[in-house]
Amino acid sequence: MSTLTEPNHIVTSVIQHQVKAGEEDQYEAWLREITPAAQRFPGHLGVNILRPPEGVGSYTIVLRFDTLEHLQGWLTSETRQRLITQVEPRLAHGEQVEIKTGLEFWFTPPTAGQKYPPPYKQFLLTLSAIFPLTLIVPWALQPLFQVAPIAGLPGVSNLVIAAVLTGLMTYVIMPHYTRLVAGWLYR
Repeated sequence: MSTLTEPNHIVTSVIQHQVKAGEEDQYEAWLREITPAAQRFPGHLGVNILRPPEGVGSYTIVLRFDTLEHLQGWLTSETRQRLITQVEPRLAHGEQVEIKTGLEFWFTPPTAGQKYPPPYKQFLLTLSAIFPLTLIVPWALQPLFQVAPIAGLPGVSNLVIAAVLTGLMTYVIMPHYTRLVAGWLYR
């Protein structure tokens, strides 16, 4: 597990589990137990579970916490250690945990040992997601700016638009989009 020296950044933990064949149902039950346990920890901002195609067994869990300290509190907690001990017999090998900051987690290879996509593919994919949003989001927020004049002030409206774009990209679009185009992205 890697560590960071800057303690006050939003951090993402990308956890890879290779589930043994035939153990998927028990693993899914385990996910239903560990997910709410993590959500109760201080600083938890969200979780995405990237499920593999049937028969592959490689799960990716993306956890977001408000600080490195809170993330490490969860990762080293007695609750998590107990739950990891329960699931270990269902895994083909030990879990892989990476801690990341910023947007790099969008392009984490789906399987261990696979290379990160080349920068030009990351650029093209990000541009193809952001460009339509730069057209749609300001248009969709226009009624808000008209109803709440303070929200329509140039600096405020730019902040609101940037926050909506970033939220959509981080939590909604890129986790699904990178899976959708994974064949091209990681080829």
